[in-house]
Amino acid sequence: MQDLNDLVLFAAVVKHKGFTAAAIALGMPKSKISKRVAHLEEQLGVRLLERSTRKLRVTDIGEAFYQRCETILAGVEEAETVVAAAKSEPAGAVRLAMPLGFAPMLADILPLFLKRYPQVRLSILTTNRPIDLIEERIDVALRVRASYEGDQSIVVRKFADTRQYLAASPAFVARHGPITLESLSRLPTIAMQEQPVRAIWTLVDADGGFRDVAHNPVLSCIDFSVLERAVIEGLGVGLLPDRIAERGFNSGVLEPVLPEWASPQSSIHAAFTSRHGMLPAVRALIDFLAENLPRSMADCKHVIPRPAGTDDWTI
Repeated sequence: MQDLNDLVLFAAVVKHKGFTAAAIALGMPKSKISKRVAHLEEQLGVRLLERSTRKLRVTDIGEAFYQRCETILAGVEEAETVVAAAKSEPAGAVRLAMPLGFAPMLADILPLFLKRYPQVRLSILTTNRPIDLIEERIDVALRVRASYEGDQSIVVRKFADTRQYLAASPAFVARHGPITLESLSRLPTIAMQEQPVRAIWTLVDADGGFRDVAHNPVLSCIDFSVLERAVIEGLGVGLLPDRIAERGFNSGVLEPVLPEWASPQSSIHAAFTSRHGMLPAVRALIDFLAENLPRSMADCKHVIPRPAGTDDWTI
């Protein structure tokens, strides 16, 4: 494959009718242009230009080759224009991956993002399985992890910290209390996992002490809304994200269980492949999430009012 720069130099010589004029137009030494054009002719195995001390003539094959060069260079210029336009204004498709539990937090703010950037098309993959950003062509992945260790090619931007707290319904606590760390493993529990197998909760206290609590959940699920409802209905103790647990505590549908213990702190962050060459639409989404996601998380903790004249709770 020929060097595109050589095609540019050859086309400039033909267009400006000489090496001297081409050198002036391009702002580079005449000798360099002459050397590169000679190299191009050698690579092609044909004479493109007939040179003399006083005159330069384009050969027949050189004229045909020049026409093709102009077509190629025009295509390159058009492609560069497309890229420049994409880099100037957020537009085009963006693929976002997020865990199942993020849907309530993003439901209110993502429409605002699309209204702010009407030329962006957003596609969302909601899953709790590990995501390969490159293989699955994901632009941004929201994650909740205790550390950032992993693939060094992945860049992360932290949004907020989060923990999980033990919670149960008031009726459950009344039936099974007082609940201790030792009795917890013998109680009915609700676990965030897909398989109905024995689970382990890793808990930490204010002094940094760790305890692992093994238990047999009566319900296993990775959907936070199902876990929340099951705990409120008194089916067992659950280890719930802070935004869910705190709103339940505030409204009275849930009570803290062993409040001195919680999960280790994790961070909510966005993962993406590189800051270099990032399209404006992707950068705009990351900046928007950094601005609005913490607020949306706080809103999810607001007290949930109990409907008047009913025993039902609105979640």
